[in-house]
Amino acid sequence: MNNTIKLAVASALLAAASSANAGIMIPAGDWTLDIGGVVNAYYTSTRVTGDAVDLRGGISSTGTKTVSNITTGLLPNYLSVSGKTRQNDLDVGFTISINPGASTNGSGYQGSQQENRQAFLTFGDASWGSIKLGKDLGIYASDAILNDMTLLGVGSGAGSLAGNTTTLGRIGSGFMYADWKSQVAYSSPNWNGFSFTVGLTQAWDPRAVTSNAVLGGFPRGGSQPAYEGKASYAWAGDFAGKVWVSGLSQNVEDTGLGQDDRANAWDIGATVNVAGFGLTGYYGQGEGTGTGVLFAGGYDAAGKARDSDDWYLQGTYTIPGVGTKLGVSYGESTLDFNNSEGGSDFSNRMWTVGAYHPLTKHLNLVAEYSDVKSEDNNANLEGKSKTVSLGAILFF
Repeated sequence: MNNTIKLAVASALLAAASSANAGIMIPAGDWTLDIGGVVNAYYTSTRVTGDAVDLRGGISSTGTKTVSNITTGLLPNYLSVSGKTRQNDLDVGFTISINPGASTNGSGYQGSQQENRQAFLTFGDASWGSIKLGKDLGIYASDAILNDMTLLGVGSGAGSLAGNTTTLGRIGSGFMYADWKSQVAYSSPNWNGFSFTVGLTQAWDPRAVTSNAVLGGFPRGGSQPAYEGKASYAWAGDFAGKVWVSGLSQNVEDTGLGQDDRANAWDIGATVNVAGFGLTGYYGQGEGTGTGVLFAGGYDAAGKARDSDDWYLQGTYTIPGVGTKLGVSYGESTLDFNNSEGGSDFSNRMWTVGAYHPLTKHLNLVAEYSDVKSEDNNANLEGKSKTVSLGAILFF
């Protein structure tokens, strides 16, 4: 299985899926192919009251309703083919993945329901590191989502994203989405637990994130690559864990009044595991980067950057002899309006409780309950959504 999925499994719910990080290995001449993936689906029931949460963080008035769907969770379905070989004293590899959804909501029309999240090559050596070229998970905030327990579940968004390839998990209610980006990145060797990655990523054009009626702001483009990086230290033993920091900086052109600006973000996090207990803490800050997905609401109508922050706490416990992991987490994402707009804020807050049971070494049963509250204090809008989800996720 490709490295991103391995890290996702290991970071999110190690006890529930630790045996699911070996794909189907096939020798092929000079190459070794690794075929792996994920299949998951959930029945969800979401009760929305007040003002419903929008994908980009905004809210719109809907009243009260209950929506039930059968959908993919935060992880899309995956089919990934990786290959590796040793040539001319270099480790050479590639990964290509396809990511179909498991949700339909239109008679006689399947929709796109398809993503292609990974298409990259790597080369390097254990003595000096590796270089990646192509499309893969972004560098900034990647550890935030890979340590989120809803990675093997649903989290938020099940009621509003029927027909999509994924739900939102804790995206926009505890951390910024790392997303899948074209990049040129260098990763260092592992020095007794310490490693780092730095890279240039394709600049997100904020014009692709349309202005939101609640969050406001005009579209603006970026023509220079973004700079991203992260560093981490991990250790094993009876008291195992990891700490990390990451950051992002991108030039933003024409913020609305003809001037350029630079959007910046940073984060810090830690996770520890001892005697079946796990604890994860995360905090991130941004200026001009918006909330939920990059640049959503990052600037006001006058072209001035807005500040934002994200944080979540998560605790888990794995029942000895059974393997079931129980978890609870709480997180918030806040976007601060500028003084000229009234100086208030927009926020998403979410509680999640979940149970993740390894029915077999590759198959996990999942039950979750997520409670989201969204507030726009400038417009005096408030929305709530409560989602129950039951389903299964299979790794191979």
